[in-house]
Amino acid sequence: MAVSHLPPIAAALSRPLSLPQASHSSPPKPLSHHRPAFSLSNHTKTLQLHQSKPTKHYSNLLHLAVQNGHDELAMAIHASILKLQGNDSYLFNALILAYFKLGLVRHAYKVFHCVKNPDVVTYTSMVSWFAKSNREIEAVKVFFEMRRLGIEPNEYSFVAVLTACGRVLDLELGCQLHCLAVKMGCMDDTFVSNAFMGFYSKCGCLDHALKVFDEMSHRDISSWNTVLSALVKECKYKTAMELFRDLLQIDGIHSDHFTLSTVLTICTEQAAIMEARELHAHTLRFGLENNTSVSNALIRFYSKWGSINNVVCLFNAMPDKDVITWTQMISVYMESGLVEMAEKVFDKMHERNCVSYNALLQGYCQNSVPARALCMFCRMVKDGVELDDFSLTIVINACGLHADKNTSKQIHGFVLKCGFGSNERIESALIDMCSKCGRMTDAEDMFHSNSLTQKSSSIWTSMICGYARNGLPYEALSLFFKGLAEQYMIIDEIVSTTVFGICATLGFDRIGEQIHSTALKVDLFHDIKVGNALIGMYSKCGNMNAANKVFSNMNRHDIVTWNSLMGGYIFHKQGDKALDLWEDMKKKNMNPDSITTLLIISAYTHTTSNMVNECYTFFHSIKTIYNIQPNSNHYASLVSVFGKWGLLEEAENIIKKMPYDPDPCVWRALLDNCRVHMNTTIGKKAAKEILAKKPNDPSTYILVSNLYSASGRWHCSETTREEMREMGFQKRPGKSWIVHENKVHSFYARDRSHARFKDIYSGLDILVLECLKVGYTPDTSFVLHEVEEHQKTDFLYYHSAKLAVTYGLLMTRSRKPVRVMKNILLCGDCHSFFKHVSVVSKREIHIRDASGFHCFANGECTCKG
Repeated sequence: MAVSHLPPIAAALSRPLSLPQASHSSPPKPLSHHRPAFSLSNHTKTLQLHQSKPTKHYSNLLHLAVQNGHDELAMAIHASILKLQGNDSYLFNALILAYFKLGLVRHAYKVFHCVKNPDVVTYTSMVSWFAKSNREIEAVKVFFEMRRLGIEPNEYSFVAVLTACGRVLDLELGCQLHCLAVKMGCMDDTFVSNAFMGFYSKCGCLDHALKVFDEMSHRDISSWNTVLSALVKECKYKTAMELFRDLLQIDGIHSDHFTLSTVLTICTEQAAIMEARELHAHTLRFGLENNTSVSNALIRFYSKWGSINNVVCLFNAMPDKDVITWTQMISVYMESGLVEMAEKVFDKMHERNCVSYNALLQGYCQNSVPARALCMFCRMVKDGVELDDFSLTIVINACGLHADKNTSKQIHGFVLKCGFGSNERIESALIDMCSKCGRMTDAEDMFHSNSLTQKSSSIWTSMICGYARNGLPYEALSLFFKGLAEQYMIIDEIVSTTVFGICATLGFDRIGEQIHSTALKVDLFHDIKVGNALIGMYSKCGNMNAANKVFSNMNRHDIVTWNSLMGGYIFHKQGDKALDLWEDMKKKNMNPDSITTLLIISAYTHTTSNMVNECYTFFHSIKTIYNIQPNSNHYASLVSVFGKWGLLEEAENIIKKMPYDPDPCVWRALLDNCRVHMNTTIGKKAAKEILAKKPNDPSTYILVSNLYSASGRWHCSETTREEMREMGFQKRPGKSWIVHENKVHSFYARDRSHARFKDIYSGLDILVLECLKVGYTPDTSFVLHEVEEHQKTDFLYYHSAKLAVTYGLLMTRSRKPVRVMKNILLCGDCHSFFKHVSVVSKREIHIRDASGFHCFANGECTCKG
């Protein structure tokens, strides 16, 4: 149950009822502006003529005063009423209501205290006004004063005081009022029962609301609408739909616009497409299609489960559009990537609120144009548009996407100046922004110093995601488990997706399996992103069976789901299975995106037979059939396919015929295959083209250098490495790791930091001798020429992957595969070595490097290299 910021009503009742201060009153209304001309003198005679029959006429005149917003006429009528003999409570009640409606609160209060014999209507008027004016404490005090004087509340009294209780969610007082209403027999009144259902729904007590509904002797359409709304609020969609079907069977009660809007919300959440279309037909049959709230609900449904054409047709057909309608259209266009159309809708709006601006800001972020979001935010500040915490959260996210350190500091300072720094949502967004803008130290300082940290799972999640995106996976996992242990963390869609990604990077399938089990228990798989991340995690951890099982168990698949599974097959060098999956996609009429087409081309690199012609045909269909413009990555993959099968000249011709200047990645694909096939002629051309473009990737320089070394051109090799150093690049150190007994054991080349390094080196020496006996020949072509030959072999023998595999062979059970992860590509010598290891050890060796999995068994590798 929500906790109100207001003091409990029960505690406040002990304080005396105070006279409202002037600050509560509305400001005086101008007498000459913003209302029709009205003369008091014209009605002076009217007041005098009707002294004999005052009640009806005074009531009419008070109504006239309220209609015209005329304070002086109301006061004149008040003066005339006071001249009457007697104490007509009807007139005083009318006067109190008139003063309230005119904003003259102190006058109404004085009249209330001057009534000699106030009745239930008098007190109910006061309770109702206080409740509607967000002065719940006074409303309840007046109600209890009425009870103390022995005046029995009527149906309207209960509804008025329940409004006050519902505002502050005082469940205890509401239950007491329920008992009183039952005792007085007021629950037979439909109006009162509806009010109690609404109250219980606000307090989160769905069972109480349903019990009131079940016990009602008579229900109107408001009764059904109230209980339907309560069920939807608690996400009880199935029960709500069953109740709606019951309503349709009842004679004499017809669904109204509120009913249809509520049920359409259910259809939107449940993807009940047929039911929603039936409701749409129902609205047309009963003439409700022009109702704004119904049309808005239909737009929400079709924007999620229909097409943009459906939404535009509905929007254009609406005779009346409110700010919600226009705002929804902004969101619809933004979600469809039609940024300019969304901006046109925004410009046409006659009335805008903070939500409208927020929809535009959010759309800019969704469409990866954060600079526009920042410009619009500056315009909002300049124009004095009201900012809420959601506005600030969006602009903080936009700043994170913009990834500019200086801009992030300016936005950060503005937020703190606005006083939103202690807001949980904004605090999370600020940490996220800092982690995206190269300010991890600031993010850590905020996390450790903030008082909300101990309470907010979202702040912990932001910090974990920050560590993950900044290449600090161990810190992310450590914080994740600390948050779970101290019960600060709630495993939701965001954190589970992030942790699955970390497990995929590190190959920690054990941890991934545990999070998978937790995700199943808390029903996170309604979010398709969680399923997609899980497929990626299992496939990158070497478990394609589990990845396939997750895919099969998902309720629905989007293009990312298919891409994740296809990427897994390619990561495992299973090109044929990836192409089979593409055939399944076509059968289900799934249109590929740019990533899908890139994966399909890559799949041809790993097929068991030469399918170069088929690949080339598919490449040309990307634009003609699927309307996707091939980019540099597509060309690089196509070059890799031709290079894989030794067609290097044809691959070179593909590059020469490209419609635009090829990126370094395209030439690198050719250079990589030249190294494999030892074609130095074409390789030199590719290397020259790459170096001329001065790529920002250090691994490319290393590849060029190694090619020169392999051909004995040591001077060129050293020149390339010198150029790399001049540009400030450093070679990424090769690192391999293995998980044993829930611990990570990491190794670098010639590493002696492990506690059991003596056993590892002894075991590796024996393993090398055994491999030499069965034909292993060390490939020293890439080792620097200044080193003696016997030293070259030492450099090769103690590579990080060899140390990790040896440790795995020593520590794992016989016949169990040894699984090792490596952060860079496996070198040619290690690849040859592990083929021989799989023979002498009679064990499977699974190595995951930057290109994917190499599974060595019986002297062969799945990559066929």
